Amino acid sequence: MNRKILLVCLILITNFCQAQQDAQYTQYMYNTISVNPAYAGSRGVFNAVLLHRTQWYGIQGAPSTQTLSFNTPFGKQNQLGIGASIINEKIGPSNATYFNIDFSYSIFVSEIGKLSFGLKAGGHLISVDFEKLNLNDLNDGAFTKSINNKLSPNIGFGMYYHTDDFYVGLSVPNLLETNHLSDGTTITKERMHYYFINGYIIYINNHIKFKPAIISKLVFGAPLQIDVSANFLFHEKLTLGLAYRWSAAVSALVGFQVSDTIMLGVSYDRETTALGNASLNNGSYEFMLRFQPKGRSIRRLTPRFF
Repeated sequence: MNRKILLVCLILITNFCQAQQDAQYTQYMYNTISVNPAYAGSRGVFNAVLLHRTQWYGIQGAPSTQTLSFNTPFGKQNQLGIGASIINEKIGPSNATYFNIDFSYSIFVSEIGKLSFGLKAGGHLISVDFEKLNLNDLNDGAFTKSINNKLSPNIGFGMYYHTDDFYVGLSVPNLLETNHLSDGTTITKERMHYYFINGYIIYINNHIKFKPAIISKLVFGAPLQIDVSANFLFHEKLTLGLAYRWSAAVSALVGFQVSDTIMLGVSYDRETTALGNASLNNGSYEFMLRFQPKGRSIRRLTPRFF
């Protein structure tokens, strides 16, 4: 069993070193600001999201992510938006903390459509403790000096168009590709992530709404990632959905609007790769809480799913 744990940890570290990826979310539709800064303020009211993800539960060193974010509109006709987020992610011997501020500016391009442009600015601290690894070559220069709270800046941009029942967005939340060095050797590199999101609300009847959606992520040096989801909203209270991550996982999602201000969500992923058959892998879990105070727009916005 110890060999299996070590093998998985080494796979995780290899992936981390060669093609560092942004945190993965199954319930991204409630945390869109993490991938697109133009989303800031688009709901028309203040909202905050707390999200925890445990990936590949049962495998030592697997990713664990916690996110706290908020965004709100302001200005004339809510043309401006601002948001902020803090993300903590731990993978094996590495730990990273991301902090960002998001700004958006929106214009009406039709009677029902709004186009937003967004900027993201921030950075992250990364630490990697190589003493937690069992190395064959103890003199390997790339792994002799750990990384301690290495600060790297970040800027990003995005575009987001939406109506009350449709949205589409493009974004690159991290434009700066940063190399992390150990004794002069590059061991990690932050790569640009290109995101495309799209969703549409179909009104089945007065009590049921259906939203098919897609998010795709392109990172050079890593496979194209495509998530397709289908969610149903019943009586503006209960959300049930399924999702498929191309050649990676299938997911189930449940959300419940506890009150006008609080929504809870949970999701479960089961990998469809060889890793999903590992005896130690019990799947991936996410837990989400969204707080949105009462406002004149909340009843109109809640059925949108976004």
